Amino acid sequence: MIVTTTPIAGQRPGTSGLRKSVQVFRQLGYLENFVQSLFDVLERHEGATLVVGGDGRYFNDRAIQTVLRLAAANGFGRVLVGQGGILSTPAASAVIRSRQAYGGIVLSASHNPGGPEGDFGIKYNAGNGGPAPEALTEAVYRRTQTIDRYFSVESSDVDLGTLGTTQVGGMAVEVIDPVATHADLMETLFDFGAIRRLLGSGDFRMRFDAMHAVTGPYAHEVFVKRLGAPEASVVNGAPLPDFGGGHPDPNPTYAAELVAAMFDDDAPDFGAASDGDGDRNMIVGRRFIVTPSDSLAVLAANAQLVPGYAAGLKGVARSMPTSAAVDAVAAALGIPCFETPTGWKFFGNLLDAGRITLCGEESAGTGSDHVREKDGLWAVLFWLNVLAVRGESVEAIVRDHWRRFGRHVYSRHDYEGVDTAAANALMARLRDALPGLPGKTFGPGTVTLADDFAYTDPVDGSVTTGQGLRIGFDNGSRIVFRLSGTGTAGATLRVYLERFEADVQRHGIDAQQALAGLIATAEQLAGIAATTGRSQPTVVT
Repeated sequence: MIVTTTPIAGQRPGTSGLRKSVQVFRQLGYLENFVQSLFDVLERHEGATLVVGGDGRYFNDRAIQTVLRLAAANGFGRVLVGQGGILSTPAASAVIRSRQAYGGIVLSASHNPGGPEGDFGIKYNAGNGGPAPEALTEAVYRRTQTIDRYFSVESSDVDLGTLGTTQVGGMAVEVIDPVATHADLMETLFDFGAIRRLLGSGDFRMRFDAMHAVTGPYAHEVFVKRLGAPEASVVNGAPLPDFGGGHPDPNPTYAAELVAAMFDDDAPDFGAASDGDGDRNMIVGRRFIVTPSDSLAVLAANAQLVPGYAAGLKGVARSMPTSAAVDAVAAALGIPCFETPTGWKFFGNLLDAGRITLCGEESAGTGSDHVREKDGLWAVLFWLNVLAVRGESVEAIVRDHWRRFGRHVYSRHDYEGVDTAAANALMARLRDALPGLPGKTFGPGTVTLADDFAYTDPVDGSVTTGQGLRIGFDNGSRIVFRLSGTGTAGATLRVYLERFEADVQRHGIDAQQALAGLIATAEQLAGIAATTGRSQPTVVT
């Protein structure tokens, strides 16, 4: 079936794919236009295997049926679909790699809210299991501006709830276990015996909050069935189309239920959460929250305790806004540390080239060379493995890390839903002011660096510009301003604040108190309150 269509402008996919409200995706031909544009620019995919799945949010099941009909009409030979249409982003990467698939389509808006009034998203992962390179996403965008037809076949809906193989047109559709491949991979990396003994000791309790998102089935399989944790260790474990009315973003604001439990008088020893599509993580000890930047650094410093990384790390990488905590670990280990733009595809190049083993972003994403995506469940297992070997609490391990490497006091302030024009004007004013800042003194110190971060990829030589405004001071402190592309309404202004503290006697200081001077300087430089009309950020991480 060939259907004529009209181009729909504004479909430029960002680093995390295309994200819009559900209402936008349900427009006649919108999803079809985008998927057909993708298939039009993919080369030599006839007869190939495609992986398809999503985070179970509203419209996920209907979107998969549409994708299947288009894939059949465009000549794919086989599609692997997660049972029930469910497939976490890291599991999708694992399936692509283990089954040597051509690529995969992941239906998710990550940590954005779900439901009929919520958000939806779609992205393409390449044959290495990682996000599509910029050249491909740009080609897809250009094609969306001119597309005038899409190809589909007429067929009944595939039963996504039953494992097995059926046909759509001339294409095989294989419904697969969405959990097994990823869980099996985890067993090759971590000491499940040591973790099982820890969880079965009677002296250790954990709480994993799946936030009614995709990781619930994975958590039950790994923590309960394979590691023997009590059933009650997994909460909010049933994936729901609207995530139970919550916001599936694992941070202290939106995972408040977990934080409250971990600060209770009868708090468990270890707490964790993951997001909508399972690629982000939050780590919490008893009355102690671990920042994502510190988490990456602690994992790198303790990697030799974990079987999958006992041979040592080839290198590490972090996104530019992430704190320099892991840099200190890399220096002590004598391994390379790369600073990249935000976006997992930049890590993917380094991973494919064998330049790094661990990588992470301050936005609660951590991962390694086992897949080409960040992986929330992997990070939780890594922490459990370290806890099992060291026999110390989360807080004790982090405080020992600070004593060894110093503390990078760090926070991110998000201003969500800001008027896009106003946010762009704020960034333009700051950008224009950058050349005059070096040498000027503010509360935190004298400015030594002021630039708009650009990155030359050491693997393929590609250059990426305009990645965030950096202002660094002579004492190692810095402020970073970025506009995020993960929202669907207005703009999200992110302000990153970092201060290095070497004095171990000050490691009990509250982060926001320690960063007060930087917070005031950020306001002085950017005029955030006047621009947004807000005296406080929406989310503080």
